[in-house]
Amino acid sequence: MRIAIGSKNPAKITAVEEAFKGYAYEITAVDAISGVSEQPMSDEETIKGAINRAVEAAEKGEAFIGIGLEGGVQRTPYGLVLCNWGALAAKGMKPIIAGGARLPLPESIAQALAAGSELGPVMDEYARKKNVRKNEGAVGVFTNGQINRSEMFLHVMKLLVGQYEYKLKHNNEPR
Repeated sequence: MRIAIGSKNPAKITAVEEAFKGYAYEITAVDAISGVSEQPMSDEETIKGAINRAVEAAEKGEAFIGIGLEGGVQRTPYGLVLCNWGALAAKGMKPIIAGGARLPLPESIAQALAAGSELGPVMDEYARKKNVRKNEGAVGVFTNGQINRSEMFLHVMKLLVGQYEYKLKHNNEPR
């Protein structure tokens, strides 16, 4: 069985590979369009981007399962927080979604995003590194390396795979 992930980002690919470790699945990475802004600014937009990527990944990758992983931010009364969502689109099922860890972003980052910048380049400048989004991610920077972007998305992937297995076991019916 083939699984297609709608991204060529190494952090996301690693999370998908780790979540499906031990399964007899072939995993392929394809470019899939999120259909949302480059910097999703809400949970709703981030979820929509993940679903769009999952559906397109399944189609483009000619796969039984498509995976979409999307990072974004959400405004809260406590400031702008990092959010991440994933979607699993399998033939014959409505897409499954799951969200993961959240943490507040420094006000300087929030201001740059509010001005229209994307988190990836802002983090490169902030951390004085290249390709933060493909490596530790903002979560890695702001947790002092305690958790990286791939681990953050692995948590989301485990939530998706677990829900998928549950639905298969219970004939696609929630209980």
